[in-house]
Amino acid sequence: MFISDLAIKRPVITIVTMLALVVFGIAALLQLDTDEFPDVQPPIVAIAVPYPGASPDVVEREVVDQIEEVISGISGVDKITSNSLDSFGNIIVQFVFEKDLQQATQEIRDEISSIRNELPVEMEEPILTRFDPADLPIVSLTLSSQALSGPELTRIVDPEMTRELRGLAGIAEVNVVGGVERELTVELRPQALQAAGVSVSQVVQALQSQNLAAPVGRLTGDLDERTIRLRGRLDTPTDFKQLVVAEARGRVVRLGDVAEVKDGAEEPRSAAFYNGDQAVGIDIVKSKGFSTTAVADDIRSRVEEIQRRLPAGVTLRIVRDAGTRVENSVDNVQSGLVEGAALTVLVVFLFLNSWRSTVITGLALPVSVLASFVAVWAFGFTLNTMSLLGLSLAIGILIDDAIVVRENIVRHVEMGKDHYTAAFEGTDEIGLAVAATTTSIVVVFVPIAFMGGIAEQWFAPFALTLACSVLVSLFVSFSLDPMLSAYWPDPPYRVEERPWISRVLARFNTWFDRQAERYKGVIAWALDHRWAMVALALAAFVGALALPALGFIGGSFFPVTDDSEFNITLETPPGSNLAYTRLKAQEVARLAREKPEVAYTYTTIGGRSDAVDEGTVFVKLTPKHERERHQSAVSAELRRELGSLAGVIASISTGFGDGQKQIQLQLQGPEARELQKLAER
Repeated sequence: MFISDLAIKRPVITIVTMLALVVFGIAALLQLDTDEFPDVQPPIVAIAVPYPGASPDVVEREVVDQIEEVISGISGVDKITSNSLDSFGNIIVQFVFEKDLQQATQEIRDEISSIRNELPVEMEEPILTRFDPADLPIVSLTLSSQALSGPELTRIVDPEMTRELRGLAGIAEVNVVGGVERELTVELRPQALQAAGVSVSQVVQALQSQNLAAPVGRLTGDLDERTIRLRGRLDTPTDFKQLVVAEARGRVVRLGDVAEVKDGAEEPRSAAFYNGDQAVGIDIVKSKGFSTTAVADDIRSRVEEIQRRLPAGVTLRIVRDAGTRVENSVDNVQSGLVEGAALTVLVVFLFLNSWRSTVITGLALPVSVLASFVAVWAFGFTLNTMSLLGLSLAIGILIDDAIVVRENIVRHVEMGKDHYTAAFEGTDEIGLAVAATTTSIVVVFVPIAFMGGIAEQWFAPFALTLACSVLVSLFVSFSLDPMLSAYWPDPPYRVEERPWISRVLARFNTWFDRQAERYKGVIAWALDHRWAMVALALAAFVGALALPALGFIGGSFFPVTDDSEFNITLETPPGSNLAYTRLKAQEVARLAREKPEVAYTYTTIGGRSDAVDEGTVFVKLTPKHERERHQSAVSAELRRELGSLAGVIASISTGFGDGQKQIQLQLQGPEARELQKLAER
C-alpha cells in the first residue's frame, strides 16, 4: 500500500508526522472548553407580555388569545402553550426541529407588530427570548448575617458585589434574589398640612425638585475647565425632614413640620433562604462560548477575595456550583477512558507475549486519541460527556487495526522473511480488509451526526469524535506500525533466556490454544445443527426486543445519575402572595432537611420572574461516599412525602432535562373555571 510503503521507506517523515499529530492534539485540547453536555439549542421561543393592572382573565382575552391566533399561522409551529397572570402573560412557542430559530423569532415579532394597533394601549411591548439551557445559573451564592438586616445585606450585594462579579470574563448576568431595597416612607399629617397651609402637591413637587444631583455649569480657567455639579441627593430621614416644602405666612415650612419620615424597605417581590434562614441570593449566568469550569473557577477565586473584605458576621457561601459537577462528570469519563486504555494494552500484552509488539500496537491509542481532539476543536464541539464517551467507546476499536497489522507482520517473520520485507508484504496483504472494516464503522456512526433535531445536537460530538479517532487509528496502523515493525523488531530469544513473565504468558497461550481446539468442536456442532442455531438466534433477538416491551427494562433519554443534588419545583394556588409561598417553600425545604443525606437547602421565590406563587428548593446531598442511599432513593422517598402536603404542588427534577413531570395530563377548553372543576374530580 502507498501509505505503508512510504512510511517504511521514510521513517523520519513518519515519526515527524506522528509527533505533529500529538502536538496539534495537545494544542487543540488546551483550547477546548469543558462542559457537561453539548451545546443544545431547543426550538423554543418565549413571549413575555406585561399588561399592568390587568386581571388574568383580561390578559388572556385581550392579549394572549389574539397573539396566539396570529402566531399559530407561522410555518413550523409545533405547539403553543400560555399562562395568564395578574398584569402578565406568558406564551411558549415550540417549533419543529428543522425550523431556523432566528427566523422564527423574527416571524413572531413581525406577526405581533401587524396587530399592535388592535392590542390594548396599556400593554407594554412584548419581550421575545429564545430558550437556551446555557441561560441557567452555573453558580449561586448566598449572603447572610445574624446581625445585619435585609436592606443592609442588599446594599452590600447590589451594586458593589454584583458589579465586581459582572467584571469577570464570561459572566453574562448576575441576578439578585431576595434583595430588599431601602425605601424612605413619608407619612403626611393632614392636620399639620392644613395648619401650615401646604397642599400635598407642594410636598410632592418639593421632593422631586430638591432631591436631585445635576450639573449646573462650568468653571473655566486659562487652560482648563471643570464642571460644577449640584449635590442635592438626600440620604437619611433627618436630611429629608430639613427639606423646605413651602414658605407660608412668613415662615419656612419644612417636611419634618408636616410629615413623619421613616427609614424602611420596599415591599419584597422575591425571597431567598439558606437552610431556612433569610439570605440574599446571587445567581450567576455565564456567557455563551465560555467554559463552565473556567468561569466557575474564576467565580470561586473572586468569592474568596470578597469574603475576606466582608464585615465580621457576614458570610458569603457558594450553594450551587455547576463547575464542580461538570468537573466530576468529565473526570469520571476521563478515568474510564484511561482505565479502558490501560486494560486494552494489558490484554494485548497477554496475547501477543511481546512488550515490543505491545508498545508498537499500543502507540495507536495516544496518537489517535490526541489527534481526535483536533477534530473536536475543528467541529466547534466542547470537551463534554458525549465527545468523551465517543472516545471511550472507540478505545477498543482504535487498537484493533494495529493488532491485525502487527500480527500479520509477525506471521510473515515466522515464515522466514526478514523484518523489512515482512513489514511491506504483511501490511499489503491485509490492508484492504482492515480499511474495509474501519470504513464500515465510520459509515455506521457518521449518519448519527446528521439525523436532525435535538438528537443531532446531542449525538453529533459522540459520532464525529468516534469516527475521526477511528480514521486516525487506521492511518497510524498503516504508517507507524509497519515502520516500527521494520526497524524495531523483537530480539531473538532462546526459550530458557526469556523473562519469567514471557514464560508465564507462554503457558497461558498454550492453555488458550487448547480452549480454541475445544471451540472447534462447538463450531462443528453448530454447523451440523443449522436450524437449531437459527432458532436460537431468533429467540435471542425476540427476547431482547421483549425485555423493554414487557417492562423488564425501562427507557429514558437520560440515565439515572447521582450528582448529589436535585431541585424541587413548587407551585402554590394562583393568586398566592409572597408570604404564603414563603411559608410553603419553607415547609418543603424543612421536609427535605429531615433526610440524613441532605447537607443543606437553598430556597428561592421570584427573582428573574415576577411570579410569587412559584419557587424552587435546591437540595444538596452529602458526597456519595458519605451516605448509604443513592440519590434516586432519597428523591423517591421525598417525592412520596411531598405528595401529602396541602396547598402546594411540588415536583422533583433529578437531572438535566428532567424538569417536566414524568406523566402529565392536560385539559384544554375555553372556560378556565370549568377546567378547574374537571381537574379536581
